[in-house]
Amino acid sequence: MLTVDFSLVGLRAGMRVLDAGCGSGRHLCAAFRTPGVDVVGADLNSGDLATAKGFLTLMGRETTGEWIVTRADVRQLPYPDGSFDVVVCSEVLEHLHDCTGAVSELVRVLKPGGDLVVTVPRFLPERICWALSAAYHREPGGHVRIYRKEELLRLLEEAGTRCWRIRYRHGLHAPYWWLRCLVGHKNECAPSVRLYRRFLEWDILRHPPLTALLDAILNPLIGKSIVLYAKKGYR
Repeated sequence: MLTVDFSLVGLRAGMRVLDAGCGSGRHLCAAFRTPGVDVVGADLNSGDLATAKGFLTLMGRETTGEWIVTRADVRQLPYPDGSFDVVVCSEVLEHLHDCTGAVSELVRVLKPGGDLVVTVPRFLPERICWALSAAYHREPGGHVRIYRKEELLRLLEEAGTRCWRIRYRHGLHAPYWWLRCLVGHKNECAPSVRLYRRFLEWDILRHPPLTALLDAILNPLIGKSIVLYAKKGYR
């Protein structure tokens, strides 16, 4: 399930992409599919990094780019200034108390004129999750903040970027998480949760036109994630 649309940043051969907080590598793999693109993943979870390595190793047999994954903190990235053409940070900032320091690091390692893509849970769907379940956001490593669009825009602009596009994604997924919060956010055995998860898995695998249309209708209303595309070098 991809949140970032790499076609919007004009990904092409010769570019270097950083996914800061890459998890198991969904966006790394998506960027790596473009021939000649080099990708770098950073995350603190060793298990997720191992999964990402496995995927990229298999893909590396059929593509021309290079890849590396590193155990690193988004707030202290081990890369020189201006190292990347595109920097992605997807569903990470909501976990951090020091979001200002993290965004400064993302912008530091981005080339002037490069694209920064940041995604976080959208305010309304996330606020409903918090209202339905205190345990959802109080567990260790969970979400510590909910962003309003204006706050996120200001955060990126103060770091030296200008947002040029905003999108909302995963409208079909918001009700799933509301169900999870209603029955216990770790309770995946509830019949309603199992049924909805099967529907989402079917949709991801099949991509039927009807659900694509429904998702497009729901995204502006209850899209689970907000996605900001920004350029470095504008204040």
